[in-house]
Amino acid sequence: MADVPDSARFDESVRLLIEGYGFISKRCKALQSDVFQTRLLGRRTLCMKGEPAAQLFYDEARFTREKAAPLLLQTTLLGRGGVQALDGQAHRVRKRMFLSLFTQSGIDALLAQAEREWDSRMHELSTATDAPIDLFVEVQAIFCRAVCAWAGMPLRSEDVAPVRADLASLIDGAGSVGPRYLRSVIARRRAERWCGRWIKRTRAGEYVPAAGSALAVISAHVDANGRPLSVKTAAVELLNVLRPTVAVAHFVLFCALNLRWHPEWRDRLVEQPQLVEPFVQEVRRLHSFFPFAAARVRETFSWQGLEFKKGRRVLLDLFGTNRDGTLWADAELFRPERFVHKTPGAFEFITQGGGSPEEGHRCPGERLTIALLKLTTLKLVNDVEYSDHSLPADIDLRRLPMLPTDRYLIKGIRASRTSVHPD
Repeated sequence: MADVPDSARFDESVRLLIEGYGFISKRCKALQSDVFQTRLLGRRTLCMKGEPAAQLFYDEARFTREKAAPLLLQTTLLGRGGVQALDGQAHRVRKRMFLSLFTQSGIDALLAQAEREWDSRMHELSTATDAPIDLFVEVQAIFCRAVCAWAGMPLRSEDVAPVRADLASLIDGAGSVGPRYLRSVIARRRAERWCGRWIKRTRAGEYVPAAGSALAVISAHVDANGRPLSVKTAAVELLNVLRPTVAVAHFVLFCALNLRWHPEWRDRLVEQPQLVEPFVQEVRRLHSFFPFAAARVRETFSWQGLEFKKGRRVLLDLFGTNRDGTLWADAELFRPERFVHKTPGAFEFITQGGGSPEEGHRCPGERLTIALLKLTTLKLVNDVEYSDHSLPADIDLRRLPMLPTDRYLIKGIRASRTSVHPD
């Protein structure tokens, strides 16, 4: 049996921070292998990319998510005890809780709330000063107000800014070290305490959220062991509804930038709004939120003549698989047309995980993400006029999560009151 190719003799944690999204793909190319091993944070780690690797990675008989995510992610982005770290029946029962929230009717209700918040805020900005605004921050705030109201936790106007800042910090600090990471840890503790207070009030009968809302469902959920979630775990799962919705602003930002970088697509979407889904899918393909997903090997096994040892941590290259030239023609180019006649397989387009959202580790909110992006993209091309105050020219792929090299500031907003409902 062949040994897994080794990329380095020493720990490469610093190299990962320096190289960012391209870390795995660069070594796969140099080693001419879609699987290699290295050392990260002092631990031997297997890295892999590509569709066959993704199909293997999401095989729960081979891999477990328990204790797989680095501590940096557990203390910022994910929290501890959430659905991402579960396997088997425990994962399926907890996953069903989320799927019950993101039914078509649930998605429609959140879309309607987001549209109301969007229209209201754009109208406010169009009647205010022409001072430039940060589009990314504005969209985060819009989605924050929308998802909190939808979840049964309506925000007072004075609470929007601090709640948005905390949810954004959970996302922004997850792939960092230093001050950005420390701010994210503090935000995680504050956000969990805030959600915990909502849970306690609901369970005590002091507050009655709408039936079927995220707050009501998570507060009442009984897990696979037959017991309700602890307040802390319920708070983590409530944040697993709020935080990813605010994180969709990341993709909205890249939709807006691609409308400027490829202006012909603005005209095409005005004339052919049915192309909005291929457009947003291409944005999601190229601008993966995080570069990797993590798991651990359950039991030693061999695959393609390579040995995977029990307990070994494994990273799947989401970013590299989405840009794999064997799967995608002209993989580095922005070509939404590729999605017009192509429905990608469950393991080749893995921005939000692979496999089935019902049974596997694919994000249950992926349909919501796509729907929000279609709504906001059509709003940007049909309902809002604005000019660029500063337009970033490039993306920082060393930063986790990736962002433009500069803020995208817009000015001179003029909004119509026309509603656009993508099919």
